[in-house]
Amino acid sequence: MTVDLVAGRSLAEASAAATTAILLVLGLPAAWWLTTTRWRGKFLIEAVVALPLVLPPTVLGFYLLVAMGPRSPLGRLFEGVTGSRLPFSFTGLLLASVLYSLPFAVQPFAAAFAPGAPATPRGVGHARRLSPLDVSSRRPAALRAGDRPLG
Repeated sequence: MTVDLVAGRSLAEASAAATTAILLVLGLPAAWWLTTTRWRGKFLIEAVVALPLVLPPTVLGFYLLVAMGPRSPLGRLFEGVTGSRLPFSFTGLLLASVLYSLPFAVQPFAAAFAPGAPATPRGVGHARRLSPLDVSSRRPAALRAGDRPLG
């Protein structure tokens, strides 16, 4: 194997592992909130989460480049804090990967939190739904969402 191939593979593996971890940390609470809230504006959050499903990847990538570029508020803030640019960095790659994979994690998690989901014992309220047993039943969804960066 060449050095470039090994470096590329390790970058992809690091990106997939970090994306999976971030999706677990962000996706589980977001899915639980989307399942349990009665807020009237919930549909807006659901639409933003599902946006990567309806936008072509090139359009999503272009929008992220514009949003994270050095002339954008987010790009200037990141460059001011860290001293480096967000696009074409590992942090930028990770942010884009998480945003692209978010619906592939949140939607299966939300389906698992829904009343009557197979992993939910009868009579258990929303406050106790996230038990270790339930987390293990949701693991395949998180792993599938984390596989997105690998192709």
